[in-house]
Amino acid sequence: MKYYLIAGEASGDLHGANLMKSILKEDPQAEFRFWGGDLMQAVGGSMVKHYRDLAFMGFVEVILNLFTILKNLKFCKQDINNFNPDVVIFIDYPGFNLRIAEWAKDKGFKTHYYISPQIWAWKEGRIKNIKQSVDAMYVILPFEKSFYEDKHQFPVHFVGHPLIDAIADHKQIMPETFKAMHNLDDRPIVAVLPGSRKQEIRKMLEVMLSIVDDFPDHQFVIAGAPSQDASFYAPFIKKQGVHLIMNKTYDLLSLSNAAIVTSGTATLETALFKVPEVVCYKGNYISYQIAKRIINLDYISLVNLIMDKQVVTELIQGEFNKKRLKEELTIIIDDYKRAVMFLDYYDLEKKLGGSGANDKTAKLIVESIKE
Repeated sequence: MKYYLIAGEASGDLHGANLMKSILKEDPQAEFRFWGGDLMQAVGGSMVKHYRDLAFMGFVEVILNLFTILKNLKFCKQDINNFNPDVVIFIDYPGFNLRIAEWAKDKGFKTHYYISPQIWAWKEGRIKNIKQSVDAMYVILPFEKSFYEDKHQFPVHFVGHPLIDAIADHKQIMPETFKAMHNLDDRPIVAVLPGSRKQEIRKMLEVMLSIVDDFPDHQFVIAGAPSQDASFYAPFIKKQGVHLIMNKTYDLLSLSNAAIVTSGTATLETALFKVPEVVCYKGNYISYQIAKRIINLDYISLVNLIMDKQVVTELIQGEFNKKRLKEELTIIIDDYKRAVMFLDYYDLEKKLGGSGANDKTAKLIVESIKE
């Protein structure tokens, strides 16, 4: 059978690749065509566009790139028509995917959505579009099932969080080998995860690295995103004691003592590796002011949202500065604070519903097509 997948970000590429592997278990003859990245490409099939050419972040950035987005929408519709898949699978990336879903449903294609758009945070009105355009929704956060079914009477499948499997499948490298490969010494590691898009990396890294000299007993290691070239980070790693390691985020987190993380999927990955973290976010001023007025959430990090309390400190916009970051990093490298955070992290993992998210989703998708 033929599967058309659309992922528009690095996290979508990860989940898309693992879902494709699970689909192949159910349907060994599966034929894939997709928008994604290197991880999906490694599984096989035909890549239409790489997510690095699709990721526009924030209200202002979307407006500035509106012509490109509209051009991509038109091309995507033509490409789906030409491929004529048995199912179109959407992976998060709602601004683009919900528009394609509406069109695809009208054209008679099966529409399955893996990893719900965060309409519980903002744009809740999108539920009307989802009800009309999506045949099946697979949610990965425990509170999303209640949100859809109890509040909006739209049945969904809660499959658990795919990061649990992704991390469990990670083959951990020996610490001595990893340090030797990347010229690291024996000081504790502070992982620096500044995001995956150029614009957010530029905003985040300067402040994240401003405290390096205040922690001479630690070494700071930037986790380079697969969507960027190492050369992009060159201006940021001139400080002594700062290292850059490309495409090895899980290896890095498995050996880190603490982490400074840009809000996003990486906050949950860091927690599942049981690494104490400070969550940071600073966006375009206008985009932030708009978002602040329409997003109704007590927290921005997935860790705190799932636990419904502050487990990790969030430094947002003006709070994200050298003074506050130094204070919070000092706190999380303290043994007592680390012990408390570890207990919360274990509770977090229990709430996420166990392993097998990709296998469960793949089985449901393939069965629905056969029906």
